[in-house]
Amino acid sequence: MEKTAFVTGADRGLGYCLTDLLLKEGYRVFASRYIRDWDWLDRLKESCGDRLYIVDLDVSDQASVDEAVGQIKARTDSLDLLINNAGIAGSKDEDGSIFDEIDYDEVTRIYQVNTLGALRVTQGLVDLVMNSRDKLIVNISSEAGSIGRCYRTGWFSYAMAKAALNMQSAMVHNAIYKKGGQVLVIHPGWLKTYMLGHVNEEADFPPEKAASDIYGLILRKDEFKADSPAFLDHLGNHWPW
Repeated sequence: MEKTAFVTGADRGLGYCLTDLLLKEGYRVFASRYIRDWDWLDRLKESCGDRLYIVDLDVSDQASVDEAVGQIKARTDSLDLLINNAGIAGSKDEDGSIFDEIDYDEVTRIYQVNTLGALRVTQGLVDLVMNSRDKLIVNISSEAGSIGRCYRTGWFSYAMAKAALNMQSAMVHNAIYKKGGQVLVIHPGWLKTYMLGHVNEEADFPPEKAASDIYGLILRKDEFKADSPAFLDHLGNHWPW
């Protein structure tokens, strides 16, 4: 039986690589696009046809989420896999601290995408997830969201938003676990992607590798089933919350 997935932030980078990999693994994939003139998904659709459905989506906008949810629900009654990948990094200042100026407008913008965006999408589609066989939600987080391993003095917007995403993930997991659902929270590693607006060539590895590693964790999801969601890096190592 064909499985169905929805991947947010699938224009490029990790989201695109996850979409491409899931299609190759036989999934029917709904993929969200934020940058409408970025044609990677259009070119991918040329090779896979109706197995890929592109949804224009801004996860920071409730009306856009409602429209996307409506399109998906009109085409399927179940989602085996929901991957909340859409995210932005904002301005990164590793050397900053509480003694420096904080752009609170940017903090709010990052929260709207990285934390509340995933919550909007999850709330809109959780009934489809729970109506599926696998009942799996994967939230792409970051080591920056780990309070237990925090070493930063700055980059408040991104680190705090990912920590809040982790809390949200735990609460969603609590709500669906006894009904057979599961949430995985995954730090994908430092990727050569467009998170800072351009390809970060200084990063450790390309998104294709992270996508492959994450798919491996999805296949092993039963190993991580527990009362609390697993917070893992892409290699399957557990991270402190």
